[in-house]
Amino acid sequence: MLFSMDDVSVLYEDNHLLVVVKPQNMPVMEDSSKDDDLLNVLKNWLKEKYQKPGDVYLGLVHRLDRPTGGVMVFAKTSKAADRLCAAIREREVEKNYLAVINGSLKNESGELVNWLKKNPNTNTVYIATSLTEGAKKAVLKYRQLESKGAITLVKVSLETGRSHQIRVQMAAQNCPLFGDVKYGDKLSKGSNLALWAYELKFTHPVTGDSMVFVAYPPEDKEPWKKFELKKYIENYSM
Repeated sequence: MLFSMDDVSVLYEDNHLLVVVKPQNMPVMEDSSKDDDLLNVLKNWLKEKYQKPGDVYLGLVHRLDRPTGGVMVFAKTSKAADRLCAAIREREVEKNYLAVINGSLKNESGELVNWLKKNPNTNTVYIATSLTEGAKKAVLKYRQLESKGAITLVKVSLETGRSHQIRVQMAAQNCPLFGDVKYGDKLSKGSNLALWAYELKFTHPVTGDSMVFVAYPPEDKEPWKKFELKKYIENYSM
């Protein structure tokens, strides 16, 4: 697939950080598909913008799965990258998502805790136990916002950042994400995955300022257009 800066929205830039909105279905970094990836598109954009010779440094400090869109921060200096990575390890970076699930969870709000193991051969993740070798603990908090027929809008805050975490944990509750054929959605084939990283909160690694960035899902697309997204984002906190 071909991607360019026309597909990417820049939310913020200074000497240390670059905050953008990743489009859905664009890989964050180069993979076996050889499709245009976000990291290299941004590097080329910075190189051209500032007419820099040679390679441009841009630190990848966190990731989003390819089908997931939303807010991401990159580091323009190694110092910023080191400090952001440390903040993520210490869970000082807040990542909030919107998801649309099939069905609804038993409780309006709560916490899901599982142990996850990745199968690299199939690029899938499955529920394991704490005794499973290589399994990692996954924790998220959720709040159900509104149901429309057979689907429900959910706000999710990640306590950990495991591969496919939200998708697998919701599927384990018999509530696979809308558009997630890989993990059990049988009703919405052909639709984009209804998972969006809408909010990112962190402390600026150099200035110490509180940084908050918000980007809405594609409000004109299914299933997002069924819900009043701005109302929920502005009125609810975890």
